[in-house]
Amino acid sequence: MPDSAAPTPLAELPLEDLIACHECDLLMRKPQLVDHGERVECPRCGYELYTHRHQVVRRSLALVIAALLLYAPANFLPIMQLNLLGQTSSDTVWSGVLGLYDSGMQGIAVVVFLCSMAVPLLKLLCQFAVLMSIRLDIGRSYGLLLYRIYHHMREWGMLEVYLMGTLVALVKLVDIADVSLGLGLVCFIALLLLQVWLEVTMSPHQIWEALSGEDIHAGD
Repeated sequence: MPDSAAPTPLAELPLEDLIACHECDLLMRKPQLVDHGERVECPRCGYELYTHRHQVVRRSLALVIAALLLYAPANFLPIMQLNLLGQTSSDTVWSGVLGLYDSGMQGIAVVVFLCSMAVPLLKLLCQFAVLMSIRLDIGRSYGLLLYRIYHHMREWGMLEVYLMGTLVALVKLVDIADVSLGLGLVCFIALLLLQVWLEVTMSPHQIWEALSGEDIHAGD
């Protein structure tokens, strides 16, 4: 007689009970995680597949709302103030885009605008809409679409690149002008850190399950 306790072969399991490693393509049963901080690793290569986080939607909503509140001051408040030969100017992210455009570098101005202002804002709005669709349990089909769009835009938001360019400019300008840092730079750094924190907190595995209705506790 066949052993009734023998595990079901992978080929006979439904697709929702399987998971494949993103690194080595090992197909395995999807384990169920319940405790905060538990994580799943590939037994072949050790790659971390996903981590179970507590109250992922509530915590992510708090972070995305804070990031949206910081967006305007980060982009429109002065990042630095220059004083050269008695002339003072205040520079913001937006004024930098306009300066590139007015100086004849329209293509670069468009790229800087997209990567430092437009795409980061669209990413935050998509994340907010996705989280609200889970939290309020409405429009989850649209939430799935927006979450796919968000993943396509992830690589185009380059706040860290803009920050590095700003720091390089500060180092070079400090030798030829009196430079003072503005509140906009503090808000910009805070916005960048919040987005990184949000990327870590907003577990893709739990968000996909919540949008498909599999994880009923994700919005708690």
